[in-house]
Amino acid sequence: MKSPDSEAKVRPGEFELIAKLFAPLSRGVSGAFALTDDVALLEPKPGHELVLKTDSLIESVHFLRSDPAGTVAQKALRRALSDLAAKGAEPSVYLLALALPSWPDMNWLEAFAAGLAEDQERFECALAGGETNATPGPVTVTITVVGYVPQGALIRRNGATPGDSVFVSGTIGDAGAGLGLLTNGDTPARAAARDFLISRYRLPDPRLELGRELRGLASASLDVSDGLLADLGHVAEASQVRIEIDAARVPMSDALRELRGEGTSGRARAATAGDDYEIAFTAPRSRADAILEAARRTGTQVTEIGRVVSGGGVALLDGSCNPIQVPRQGYTHF
Repeated sequence: MKSPDSEAKVRPGEFELIAKLFAPLSRGVSGAFALTDDVALLEPKPGHELVLKTDSLIESVHFLRSDPAGTVAQKALRRALSDLAAKGAEPSVYLLALALPSWPDMNWLEAFAAGLAEDQERFECALAGGETNATPGPVTVTITVVGYVPQGALIRRNGATPGDSVFVSGTIGDAGAGLGLLTNGDTPARAAARDFLISRYRLPDPRLELGRELRGLASASLDVSDGLLADLGHVAEASQVRIEIDAARVPMSDALRELRGEGTSGRARAATAGDDYEIAFTAPRSRADAILEAARRTGTQVTEIGRVVSGGGVALLDGSCNPIQVPRQGYTHF
């Protein structure tokens, strides 16, 4: 027999749900009006420009139904914050659109809201409004985050120049491996490695502090969401250059090495996996020391992994500078 505490709580109506779980997340934002109006009011920050980003998290596409509700909420918010980080922006507020089928009960929703509350405090932002709907389809969490960047300081994709070096934060391929552990039954030798990789899939770490430090240093930047090669391909296209990545320099965690090894195959899988949410960026070689100092100040691992040259596209190179053939460069949405 289930204990009373384990019984599913009945989900209330839309407005009661908003008042109970989501209105408290708007505290500190006067223009949110405690989520009692149809819009929010945001006062621009003097000397800054607004930066906006929308991301959707869809059940069975970006998260599993078995994932904890709190990490689902946090991943949704962190994905959007990661884009701000790569632009050198700082977050302010966000909007939440939540489409719910019948299965998420009040226990799930309370854990979801608690996850948002925890991350709001950590990343210094707050809920300003949104929408809730019922759907016959999968749970869909759409977040629009609003941030600021000093006027003229936005780091775009189109500034890479031949002669620049290519860098990436953190380690690559962990999240893709974590998803594989949850769905394919792959198993590393140590339970700690498994836990680490799954955590990297469920809880990305937006590099907001590093992103702010990269203002004036990086020539082009974006976050790694669809895969390192795929996303650097966007920089190459926007900047009309070729990007070459040395496979041996792609940073891999100890846990991923344990699972996949350090050979060409494992590195190619890491470079084409998605959901890393690290910052990949280019910068003139003369700024390498300043970049490493910025990494030290923010406590962020940063690795130089390649170069920008004339031409087009992106390539992963082996130790003899030959292109490594990969079935695909990353995740494709369509």
